[in-house]
Formats: sequence, C-alpha cells, structure tokens
Amino acid sequence: MSWSPRSWRERPIAQAPTYPDPTALAVVEEELRSLPPLIFAGEARALRAELARAARGEAFLLFGGDCAETFAEFHANAVRDTLKVLLQMAAVLSFAAGAPVVKVARMAGQFAKPRSSLSETSAGLTLPSYFGDIVNGADFTVADRTPDPARMLRAYYQAAVTHNLLRALTQGGFADLARVRQWNQAFIAASPQGARYAELAQRIEESLSFMAACGVDPAYTPQLRSTAIYTAHDALLLPYEEAQTRQDSLSHEWYGCSAHLLWIGERTRQGDHAHVEYARGIANPIGLKCGPSLTETQLLHLLDVLNPSNEPGRVTLITRMGAARLADNLPKLIRAAKRERRAVVWCCDPMHANTATLADGRKSREFARIMEEIRTFFAVLGAEHTWPGGLHLEMTGKDVTECLGGSQPITLRDLPQCYQTRCDPRLNGTQALELAFLVAELLGGLREGRKLTRTPP
Repeated sequence: MSWSPRSWRERPIAQAPTYPDPTALAVVEEELRSLPPLIFAGEARALRAELARAARGEAFLLFGGDCAETFAEFHANAVRDTLKVLLQMAAVLSFAAGAPVVKVARMAGQFAKPRSSLSETSAGLTLPSYFGDIVNGADFTVADRTPDPARMLRAYYQAAVTHNLLRALTQGGFADLARVRQWNQAFIAASPQGARYAELAQRIEESLSFMAACGVDPAYTPQLRSTAIYTAHDALLLPYEEAQTRQDSLSHEWYGCSAHLLWIGERTRQGDHAHVEYARGIANPIGLKCGPSLTETQLLHLLDVLNPSNEPGRVTLITRMGAARLADNLPKLIRAAKRERRAVVWCCDPMHANTATLADGRKSREFARIMEEIRTFFAVLGAEHTWPGGLHLEMTGKDVTECLGGSQPITLRDLPQCYQTRCDPRLNGTQALELAFLVAELLGGLREGRKLTRTPP
C-alpha cells in the first residue's frame, strides 16, 4: 500500500484540535519542514537494535518522564534532575537483572495530551479542552484555549534544547558510573531508598576499583563513562509529526525525526485511522498503548499493519489496564502474539489505569495500586513464559506530592504541598527509586529462578 508522510490526511482522525486559521497552520508547517531534524536515523536504528534485545529477553526497557512537558516549567535543572532519577533507577534494575537497561525519556516532545472530551464547559461557556502546550493554553479563557499553530515552533525549539542537554549530560561525563553517588539528590538521600541506593553505589564503586586493579581502567571504557538516552512521546499532533518526517539518505527509509520512539495512544489506535497510517510508514520503533478493550484480533491486525516483516524491536506493546483487568485481559493477548510468533516487547504502564479524581478535583494515584499492577504484570508474563520487557512511568526528579503512598507516605493532607502537574500525577524521585528497588526484586527472582524462556525472534 502506498504511503507518504501526509497520507494520514486521507484517513479519519481522532483527538485532533481544530485550528481556526488554516493559512497560519500551513505557514508553521512549512517552517517546521525547513528546520533541522531533532534526532537522526542512525539513533533510531540503534534504539531498534536495543529493543530487539528486550524482545528476546536480553534487556529491560525503562521508560520515564513527565506526564506533559510545559513551556513555563522548562529549565535545565528539571531535565537534569529527572535524568538523575532515571540513571539511578537504571543502575538498580541493571544490577538486579544482570542485563542492560534501555533508557527512554518522555522528554523533548511530550507536549500533546489526548483528552476524554474535545471540549469542556464552565459557567455556561464551552471551550476546547487543553491538549497540551503545543496546541493551546491551560487557562480557561478564549484566548488561551484557542489552538495556536505557533506553539508548535516553540515546542520544537524547547525540544531541540532538551535533546542537546540530554546528549551533553549523557556523553559528557555526567553519566559516568564513577559519579554514581552524585546522582542521589538531597531529598532522596534522606529517605530509606537513598540509604539503599548509597549501599548499591558503594558496591558499584568497589566493582570499578576491582576492574581497575585487574587492568581494566574505567576511565578508558566508554560503556562506563557514558550512556545512551533516547526520547519518546505520543505522536498525537500529526501536523507537527509530518513536518518533522525525513527520508534517510543512507537507507532511503522515512523517519519521524521529532523523537527516537513514537507511540500510538489508547484513544488513537484505530487500525484504519490517521495515527496508525502515519506510524506504519516510518522506520522508528513504535509504541502501542494496549488498554482493556483491545482484542486479540485487533492486536494482530495492528501488528500486521505496523510490523508486517515481524522485525524485533519495531513494536513495543505498552499495557495500561489496571491490576484487575490486566490479569483477565493480558494472557489472551500474550497467547495470540506467541501463537503467531510476533516479536514484541511487553512493557507495563501501571500509571494510567490507576488514576482517580479526588473530592477537590485533583487527580492522584496510589503507589500501592501501581505496584499491584506491576506485580500482576510480572506474574502474568511469568505464567506465560514470556519476558516482562519493561516499565513505562510518569515521574519527575522534583519532590512533588502528586501520588499517594510510598515508604515515606504522601497522604491526602500532603497533596497540596507541591502539586504541580498540568495533567496526570507523577511519581516523585523517592517514589520512583522505591519502585525501582521493588521491581529489581522481581527481576532478581526471575533471574535466580530461571522461570522464563526467551522469546524467539
């Protein structure tokens, strides 16, 4: 079937904002086409290779970052602090699993958010819903809620700065394992997780010293001094994605150059709609959110469309069902994929199906329910002799009070202290690190018990 970066425009589309000035939109799209790509094809191919290892049970995917990036809260410290927590979590998980951890950040492009309704009404006034800073503003005013294409340019430049900062930090010495203690932020260090992490850091430092004594100098080992950090976001706003689509001069394949991995959301995964049409033609790794309504037939059809060659590393299935529904719905999807020998990464998103709206209108999530879904995910995959390939988390390096519970429990009374999210609640650094230790125990148990067989390519 023929495909072009704009063939999605011939399909039905969900979750699409309506721009009042099509001419202004076209001008912005043309400017975006003229700007440099944010990522390069070789980087996306490298991520596909790493995800292929996760599909075979040889690596673990750690996906984390903001629910929605904003223009107002953007600064270098926020990027650095979230990266610190990702690096900490990766160290904990890698140590437990005895396998590489593929690090993917929900950064440098996670500006658009799907909504349950295209509009909302307050005091008799109906306005478009807030679709993220790349589309419109959060304040309930006509001026703020009117979709403005110029916001795409601001998102592009902020994403460019974020990509540059991530590359500088991960390749310029910040990710050096010799600095493993320096990733521990003050508010995390004061927690029980901080103490556990300090013990792990000491063990890592002792291992590095032993390697040096054996003649392997960590200072001259690139794998110890730097790391790869990839970026990903929901490919919701297709005019932006199309304008950042480029044809690689080496392979002649098309790539979505706004991020290394793009995912299709629960509300936009209709097989004959625009978002699937766009994703099928780009060579990036593709994520697919899998909610409780997804059937075996739908899953196999989507895999046929998105990965007809059945290449490992191409598709990551991100489950988001809630613990109760996961136990009922996930096994049949796994069996269908195994029966057809589909090479996929199974990744757990324990956040989205565990969101509740509180009496004061705030959204929150309970740490205990998040962990319950993760444990259920591991149990189901284990029962099906399939590798639990990764985690997809909404988290931040800031000391926010948005999710309830944890070993340093955040209570309903604590929520207002530092509730900053524009959309969904995020784990703070302490909660994210605690979760990493708990997942590390699950991974360690799998490694020791050898309960899983590797998924064939």
